[in-house]
Amino acid sequence: MSTIAAEYQPVRVEADLDEPLSRWLWAVKWLLLVPHHILLTALGIGFLIATALAFPVIFFTGRYPRWLFLFSTGVLRWTWRVAYYSYGALATDRYPPFTLGAVPDYPARLFIDRPEHLPRGPGLLLSRLRAFPQLLLLVLVGLVFRLVWWIGGLSAVLALVALTILILSSPAAALLRTGHYPRSQFRSLVALDRWAIQLLAYLFFLTDALPPLRPEGAGRSGGRLHTFLHNRHHRPPGSGAPAVSAR
Repeated sequence: MSTIAAEYQPVRVEADLDEPLSRWLWAVKWLLLVPHHILLTALGIGFLIATALAFPVIFFTGRYPRWLFLFSTGVLRWTWRVAYYSYGALATDRYPPFTLGAVPDYPARLFIDRPEHLPRGPGLLLSRLRAFPQLLLLVLVGLVFRLVWWIGGLSAVLALVALTILILSSPAAALLRTGHYPRSQFRSLVALDRWAIQLLAYLFFLTDALPPLRPEGAGRSGGRLHTFLHNRHHRPPGSGAPAVSAR
């Protein structure tokens, strides 16, 4: 078994490569996920409303209301399962469940510890400025797309989008050719997904732990304590060990 065990973090994004995988199912997953996308659109609006309701409470008390925290965490957890099944990773063919709750035996899992204390008052907003380098990176990516639009027009943008999709979905090409998922690409994609989820959790006040700027930094080996805790509390009884996992 090959394992990526990250040091303990309050936002833990876990993934098991769920083989064997179909050689062709990836081509229709976008269609199979239409019900999820409809529900996630509504849940995304609810997520923003929950954040707006929680903000004044956090601002004055430094505490995220528990029921709003559970809802917001559930939305991110649901989104991660859908992304993992579809083109965020394509690393499982098990259809994602329709639930906000944790599903410990699903190949993609997300656990967020509710923070005991968050910054209060103006410090709450000032603390988010620590994410400026990460946000700057996202802005630069957006500017690249905008620059290509200015230079080459719509055809150049569509070509860049097609190239991006090809790169991100390249496990599909490997599955089609060989029937196997490339291990190195699995680790890279999960590290990128983990960084994006941890950054979202930080920006929306679900945690006060800022993820590292480099996505691969979240996937380095280590963390015996976290591995022990995960094996003890989150692994279903009698379940077999995955061939490859990223934690």
